[in-house]
Amino acid sequence: MFNGIFRIPQPVNEPCLQYAPGSRERTELSSKLQEMLNGQIEVPMIIGGEEVRNGNLADIRCPHNHQHLLGRYHQADGEYAIKAIDAAERAKKQWGQMPWESRAVVLLKAAELLAGKYRQTLNAATMLNMSKTPHQAEIDSACELIDFWRFNPHFMEEVYGDQPISTPGILNYMEHRPLDGYVLAITPFNFTSIAGNLPTAPALMGNTVVWKPASAAVLPAYFIIKILEEAGMPAGVINMVPGPGNVVAPPALDDVRLGGIHFTGSTYVFSTIWLAVGKDIRKYVSYPRIVGETGGKNFIFAHTSADTEALVTALVRGAFEYQGQKCSAASRAYIPDSRLPEVKDRLLSTIGEIKMGDICDFKNFIGAVIDKNSFNTISEYIEYAKNSPDMDIIVGGGYDDSVGYFIEPTVVVSRDPKSKLMVEEIFGPVLTIYVYPEAEYDQTLDICDQTSPYALTGAIFALDRGAIVKAMNTLRHAAGNFYVNDKPTGAVVAQQPFGGTRASGTNDKAGSWLNLERWVSPRAIKETFLPPRNFRYPYMAE
Repeated sequence: MFNGIFRIPQPVNEPCLQYAPGSRERTELSSKLQEMLNGQIEVPMIIGGEEVRNGNLADIRCPHNHQHLLGRYHQADGEYAIKAIDAAERAKKQWGQMPWESRAVVLLKAAELLAGKYRQTLNAATMLNMSKTPHQAEIDSACELIDFWRFNPHFMEEVYGDQPISTPGILNYMEHRPLDGYVLAITPFNFTSIAGNLPTAPALMGNTVVWKPASAAVLPAYFIIKILEEAGMPAGVINMVPGPGNVVAPPALDDVRLGGIHFTGSTYVFSTIWLAVGKDIRKYVSYPRIVGETGGKNFIFAHTSADTEALVTALVRGAFEYQGQKCSAASRAYIPDSRLPEVKDRLLSTIGEIKMGDICDFKNFIGAVIDKNSFNTISEYIEYAKNSPDMDIIVGGGYDDSVGYFIEPTVVVSRDPKSKLMVEEIFGPVLTIYVYPEAEYDQTLDICDQTSPYALTGAIFALDRGAIVKAMNTLRHAAGNFYVNDKPTGAVVAQQPFGGTRASGTNDKAGSWLNLERWVSPRAIKETFLPPRNFRYPYMAE
């Protein structure tokens, strides 16, 4: 037994490496990329700490070169999903009763392993399997995941430290128990950091987890589980079962032992999951906690006082970094008519400098979209814009999947503020602009607020403070993360806790203590030192 007051070291955000020519990190990353390209890996399921292979294999490929096979992975089905649940249940008692500081140490050690030994391994896997540039991989699979693993133990200490008041003769205290049941974590293809956080945040709080990673991002998921194993995560605490969502998820959602769901993905899938849980809610041991971050139709709103250079930089980075495949990516913009000529000229000039291609060529700013389905969906939106009388494509509009799933950075001007491209999430490198009359700033803010069913991120660009305040008030419920004179992407753990409302999710703010609160079931304990010894109250005396 540890006799001492354990304190988590004060965390700081992990610095981002720059990968400049001649730098050590650039050399190490290039070497790791070549190593992975020269070999092929076979990824098993991980159930109860064991590598499980069933021979039902699927390919792991590079989106920017879909002929290149990185490896193959064993796909789970309903049978293996139940085996993973059984393993999680077996590990639950011992893990849940483990001292909280011991659980914290696992993640703290994992953060150190990722910051050093495994940094370029996970970055390379993210780049090759998800078509991210060195910078996009570094801020995701290295820095943000390291931050999650360092800050979440700190947030756990805050949650556990939230204790009730006591009165003379009575001691009150609160136990923050793990949930009654296992947690199902379903993670997306676009962020390795999310893939690493969604299973480990509930696990940190004493829960055991069944993790279904995205089929398009199995390679980095495998390295995450190996890092956690080396950090000391006990067998069965996190069980990884890659496979088709419509095969793995239904038996997991139908199991009466389901205690919670940690999800990031599409709004449609999340709502379908909620319906599946709700249709027979009485069967579960307890009401499952449902935490989800879903889609976005994120905006950049420019006032006439906006700084042109800052605005254009935000439009380009916000809309086109990682091919627009961020939940937070800028997808619609509102530009005053008086500023359109200069904004348009600079925007077209800047986009003309963008290089697209294989992410192993570090000169490229963007790579390919994730797979054939995404390519088809995004290109259909582009074709719709080409054929619409209310839209003009002012740059881009090309696409080619002969080598990789490449789509040009595309900017569309829509004369209808509520057109299909202004309303629907595209999840690709397509930015739609509505040009509004400068005198109708207030009215257009209302249109922005009412246009989209989503409310994830948004930004206002203005130097006029009155215009900023007006936008912040009108758009109060239009974004869970709101930016002033900055792009609406790039939330940092503990600095901008991330999440939105409306169709964008439950807004449980990953990167803060608010998310960890969702993975505990508090028990209030009252201890009376000198309990009453007679049932009578003073008022009963004659």
